[in-house]
Amino acid sequence: MKDQYLFIKNIQIYMETSTVPDGCLLIKNNQIERIGMSNDFTNMEEVETIDGQGLHAIPGFIDGHIHGVNGTDVMDGTPEALANMCETLPKEGTTSFLATTITQSTENIEKALKNVARYENKSGTAELIGVHLEGPYIEKKKAGAQPPMYTVPPNILQFKHWQALSGNAIKTVTMAPEKDTDGSFIQYLYEQGINVSAGHTEAGIADMKKALKHGVKQVTHLCNAMTGLHHRDIGVVGAAFLFDELKCELIVDGYHVSKDMVHLIYKNVGVDRIMLVTDSIRAKCMQPGKYELGGQQVVVDDEVAALADGRLAGSILKLIDGAKNMVEYSGASIEELVKMTALNPAKQLNIFDRKGSLAVGKDADILLIDDDLALKYTICRGKVAFKEEVKSGASNG
Repeated sequence: MKDQYLFIKNIQIYMETSTVPDGCLLIKNNQIERIGMSNDFTNMEEVETIDGQGLHAIPGFIDGHIHGVNGTDVMDGTPEALANMCETLPKEGTTSFLATTITQSTENIEKALKNVARYENKSGTAELIGVHLEGPYIEKKKAGAQPPMYTVPPNILQFKHWQALSGNAIKTVTMAPEKDTDGSFIQYLYEQGINVSAGHTEAGIADMKKALKHGVKQVTHLCNAMTGLHHRDIGVVGAAFLFDELKCELIVDGYHVSKDMVHLIYKNVGVDRIMLVTDSIRAKCMQPGKYELGGQQVVVDDEVAALADGRLAGSILKLIDGAKNMVEYSGASIEELVKMTALNPAKQLNIFDRKGSLAVGKDADILLIDDDLALKYTICRGKVAFKEEVKSGASNG
């Protein structure tokens, strides 16, 4: 098969620890072949070329927590649903994601896991890099939009079976750590290289200290469905502020977490531990109306998704908009956004050897954005998956 090349010129390249002004990228097949200044490249006339015209080149976003988009959901358990997600997500800058399940019946969870195991990633789309098992090992009282009737205690044998069904695709497990009274479940996951995340939990600070010793290394959608800060027990939110080993998912849509709280988290948790996620549902990219999440009806308007009682039910947030909001609320720089949207999740999921930064030999997952973070191009493993449509203006007649 003939090698495929793509040359991107006139861009500012954001690498892990430096930037390259007036830079160029050469992609060979699905990987970055060379990075350098414009005068480092010659004889590129015959290569397919994108003139970046001064745009910023950053790594593609990695969404570690997403249930659905554009009318489909991971729990649909069909290859068409996953294909639709993979094809749609580049429009918001997402080039890799974890297919996220929800607390549901064993039958429905297993259907979703088997579907992921069978799914084959396609060229020029976002890459499904694994599963985020959100529940069912959670606290009913903190279920949020997770159906509480399906919550169960942690079970190593069940998890082994599910991991086998998924083709070893489960990378993150959200659970209530206090449900694992002796820590054996958390420790088993940790020893298997699974990213254990505290979420939908009533854990107090003592529970969190114990959980950290056994292997909890993350907090699921920080501030949502967990114990908050209190001066006698600082809870899960306090643990996230206190312990450097905890990475923190954050939904920056202006509703799940207030603007001021986002700013507080930015200043005190810091960009090295924040991971922006969407937690989006099938209603994203769809018209307002009534939708389904985990067998429950969700009402969606132009901004939020909620159950009938008003509880938030995932989001309709696009990750590029979450990035813009983060800049607005906190003043974060592009370099800091790269950490929160790509570098941190890649390291957390142990895929930094191939994703999460722009470097020679890594997957060519690249976004071209302007100074206002408007997305112009999304390149997924070397192929253009999204290009902004240029609207033609009125003719001068």
